[in-house]
Amino acid sequence: MHIDEIRVFCISKKGVTEHFPFDDMTLVFKVKNKMFALLGLDSWERGDQKITLKCHPDWSEELRGEYEGINAGYHMNKKLWNTVTINSADVSDEFAKKLINHSYDEVVKGLSKRVQKELNEM
Repeated sequence: MHIDEIRVFCISKKGVTEHFPFDDMTLVFKVKNKMFALLGLDSWERGDQKITLKCHPDWSEELRGEYEGINAGYHMNKKLWNTVTINSADVSDEFAKKLINHSYDEVVKGLSKRVQKELNEM
């Protein structure tokens, strides 16, 4: 999967915006101002194609044990974030999209009921 495909997939979701809050090389996708995905543009260009995604804590550990392409989130809370190697042997494009959807859904679940309602009305 190419970086442009990931970007289009992420920003097509309700309430998603893209930002560079840390530096000009770390692209962050937020839903209602809460992060759900990050990727390093400089490392991506060097062939290190990874995205960091939020994950339910129980599933996060399970995924790390099952997939070589999924590791604890780099510079993030290791219980809640995984770094996923895109285009790795054991992480298909479809599975990567499933993980992005899961990350988005985990963040949406944590939003207030009012904000969730706003999001659903978009």
